[in-house]
Amino acid sequence: MNEPTSKPHRAMSDEQLISMLVDRARSEGLQLTGEGGLLQQLTKRVLESALEGEITDHLGYDRHDPAGKNSGNSRNGTRTKTVVTDVGPVEVRVPRDVAGTFEPQLVRKRQRRLSGVDEMVLSLSAKGLTHGEIAAHLAEVYGAQVSKQTISTITDKVMDGMAEWQNRPLDRVYPVVFVDAINVKIRDGHVANRPIYLVMAVTVEGHRDILGIWAGDGGEGAKHWLAVLTELKNRGVDDVLMLVCDGLKGLPQAVEAVWPRTIVQTCVIHLLRNSFRYAARQDWDKIARALKPVYTAPTEEASLERFYEFSEVWGRKYPAIVRLWETSWSEFVPFLAFDVEIRKVICSTNAIESVNARIRKAVRARGHFPNETAALKCVFMALMSLDPTGKGRKRWTMRWKAPLNAFQIAFEGRLTPANL
Repeated sequence: MNEPTSKPHRAMSDEQLISMLVDRARSEGLQLTGEGGLLQQLTKRVLESALEGEITDHLGYDRHDPAGKNSGNSRNGTRTKTVVTDVGPVEVRVPRDVAGTFEPQLVRKRQRRLSGVDEMVLSLSAKGLTHGEIAAHLAEVYGAQVSKQTISTITDKVMDGMAEWQNRPLDRVYPVVFVDAINVKIRDGHVANRPIYLVMAVTVEGHRDILGIWAGDGGEGAKHWLAVLTELKNRGVDDVLMLVCDGLKGLPQAVEAVWPRTIVQTCVIHLLRNSFRYAARQDWDKIARALKPVYTAPTEEASLERFYEFSEVWGRKYPAIVRLWETSWSEFVPFLAFDVEIRKVICSTNAIESVNARIRKAVRARGHFPNETAALKCVFMALMSLDPTGKGRKRWTMRWKAPLNAFQIAFEGRLTPANL
């Protein structure tokens, strides 16, 4: 009979306790946050109470309990240490035992920060803040003095997780894989642009998955890409139906060596952007309209006819654009043989562009990096902070249903039922 009223009674007690603490803080002129504030005091009491519970569990008896007499171990006072928390630095008394066997878990030995602070540092770093800016932010908002060296130590831990992530097993087959690059500034004697390559796949379930990131020096060729793709194959990727890229030198040859049946498709959006480089700004819209029939044609033959028409109109003024499309033609036309749903997926690297936009934001905020490792660490943390709510993943998965069915029909036998 008393059970239904027990929970409301506890809830009222909690509310009364909170009200009492707030009233007391007001009457004593105590601020809520900052040094000596109510939240700091509450954090101190909660931590010390939890530590007292830990040593009680360790010893097997409460403080002043006669059961502890002649037990072979007992409390041995406390030691004071300051830990950095989300509400600022808090001084806590950590209990000790005579035998020296007590190992506190909430505030471990030599631990100077609670986990929330580490997570905050990593989140701020992923957004592109420098170590100095993070230290200033923690000092200003939380009153916590965290050195740039400490922040560097926290973010360096990311590299262990990155190595594990970069070597994790992958799926046997992917319907489509996108390869793209972003440029970062690295100070190696002098500041210069260096590419960071991303390989992103769409799984048969319709999920986007970053398979890995690699730093390049800008002079990559078939040998470089053969090493990257062989690494992916060694991690379990036996087949890729289509690979979309932006005309990266040597990549098609490497794909043929690793996955002979994979179709390499040039990103049409990048092809258009590269075309605009050779044209005056006032002609961009006209050229875009003239090229649209080329990449929206129902067949390769129709596309070739539209391209000849484009060449007759614009070839004399912009011969470099015509030459660009002729050079890229063999890797441009494959998607024209497929259903419109497949075209939507593979005709551009827009799927990976949204990821790159987030990375570029973090990279631009940092300016330049002292070395390649620092650049990779920044990119990796930006990737790990993507889509925290999972809403983007759900939207993408729903849009993938129709292309998945089209891939299943077009590449019959390669996306097996076991993969779906």
